[in-house]
Amino acid sequence: MLRTVMASKSYDGDSVFRDLSIEISPGEVVAVIGPSGVGKTTLLQMLALSLEPDDGSVVFDGTDVWAVDQAERLSLRRCIGMVFQQASLFDASVARNVEYGLRIRRSWTDRLRSELRSIVRPNGTADAVRESLEIVGLRDKVDQHGKSLSGGEAQRVSFARALAYDPDILLLDEPTSDLDPRNTAVIEEAIAEARNRGIGVVVATHDMHQAERVADRVAVLLGDGITEIAPTDVIFENPSDDRTRKFIAGELIY
Repeated sequence: MLRTVMASKSYDGDSVFRDLSIEISPGEVVAVIGPSGVGKTTLLQMLALSLEPDDGSVVFDGTDVWAVDQAERLSLRRCIGMVFQQASLFDASVARNVEYGLRIRRSWTDRLRSELRSIVRPNGTADAVRESLEIVGLRDKVDQHGKSLSGGEAQRVSFARALAYDPDILLLDEPTSDLDPRNTAVIEEAIAEARNRGIGVVVATHDMHQAERVADRVAVLLGDGITEIAPTDVIFENPSDDRTRKFIAGELIY
């Protein structure tokens, strides 16, 4: 389980959020919704163990990640995958892009052996790479150069790269905001597959319809904190917080 406990973050004296608590369990999808600028990306960076809260704590599998040394924190961070709003691929084949996460999580000895195997058998592709590309519908693109893909295909490769090393937690920052409906549907199906694998998924999105489609629970981030977190049907049909209700109904303007 990954959770924040009464976490607060400010930049240059301006509060992003205060006393924010949220937890993600294995095999569930949590959507974080809210308007632009309320701290969704900041929250994901905190959950990715790359941003320390000013106050409060981030706990992963019982470990306070900012109370341990950098080596242990890095080991924990390797259990978390993240997909950003804009796909960022290396100047290499689709297969090499997807296997990158697998490669950097190995010891240097294993990395060297893998490189030697790739020289001897240049067409060999790890099962995890093929499986993750199958999930995003791009197995036939395995040998294609990453730079030749469309924007939607590149984002799907980014998702496959994060999925290939089987993370415990997968963080998605507006993963479909620039995609057409077909590519969006593929990503949403891949989110469901990640859940089926027991991966805890957090999706930060401004698309409330997407949150309804993919999430088991929804957290509403407004003002300087979460106004409400509850099962998806409760948030969209019977929220308990008046601010949540007004936001869902489009009555709050940001």
